[in-house]
Amino acid sequence: MTSDDTARLGRPRSIETYAALTDEQTEAVLALLAEAARRDGQQAVSEQGRLHLRGGARDGIAHLLLTVDGELTGYAQLEDTDPVEPPAAELVVHPGRRGQGHGRALGAALLAASGKRLRVWAHGGHSAARHLAQVLGLTLFRELRQMRRPLTGLDLPDPVLPEGVSVRPFVPGRDEPAWLAVNAAAFAHHPEQGSLTLRDLEDREAEPWFDPEGFFLAFRGEELIGFHWTKVHQAEQLGEVYVVGVAPGAQGGGLGKALTTIGLRHLAGRGLPTAMLYVDADNKAAVSVYERLGFTTHETDLMYRTET
Repeated sequence: MTSDDTARLGRPRSIETYAALTDEQTEAVLALLAEAARRDGQQAVSEQGRLHLRGGARDGIAHLLLTVDGELTGYAQLEDTDPVEPPAAELVVHPGRRGQGHGRALGAALLAASGKRLRVWAHGGHSAARHLAQVLGLTLFRELRQMRRPLTGLDLPDPVLPEGVSVRPFVPGRDEPAWLAVNAAAFAHHPEQGSLTLRDLEDREAEPWFDPEGFFLAFRGEELIGFHWTKVHQAEQLGEVYVVGVAPGAQGGGLGKALTTIGLRHLAGRGLPTAMLYVDADNKAAVSVYERLGFTTHETDLMYRTET
């Protein structure tokens, strides 16, 4: 554990770094994230980051807690697991304590911890986050779009699967190895999705939202060649195209579009009014497919990084 104690307007500010959080610390961070989400309209830390809060230490994951007078005021997570790209970070400051330099202090601590090789997410792309990135000397290099479309009165053509391909739901305890292999191959150049491990998959299977009936696997014979994993955000009444993947050797034959349609019909059948998904803005082919399926951009997440 390291600490960096400073003073701001006579009030002691401390930033401490942990490999793992206690249950009490985890609950305090989750409460901070929930309060910030109510104010900002979206989570400041991704689903993957929130899953990293529990379950003890994880390779390459560090948690930075910023406290003022002993009260949790800010949180940052640093993930250094990519063998090529700089470490990635997410951070949040309590809505009632913003404008007091805490975000800049967390950013400076992240830069120091990463050796000034850093990528930082700004979910929602708010002006304050853009300003902080500028202050820290970071430049924009990635844009992740959240796209949405209505599911009410869904009118999509019947899915057309390639010849010899069948689809069935995921079976927990049996399909994990095959899915991990296809996911890694389909997203070999994707910095987050392609690196998912068995522990990451099992974390998601343990979540209340996990439903294998909404996790569709496409096979040619006994070989898994594609999938569409859907997710339901019950509180928001949103269905999500969580991830669609097709093995490299099976791409270009319409399987991705067919799987997407199957998943959308499933979500519509659950009575959900809206579907959402995330896609990189520079993935022009995928954006075009989703636009043809009726999706439009709802909001944008931005990633900044140090110059390399």
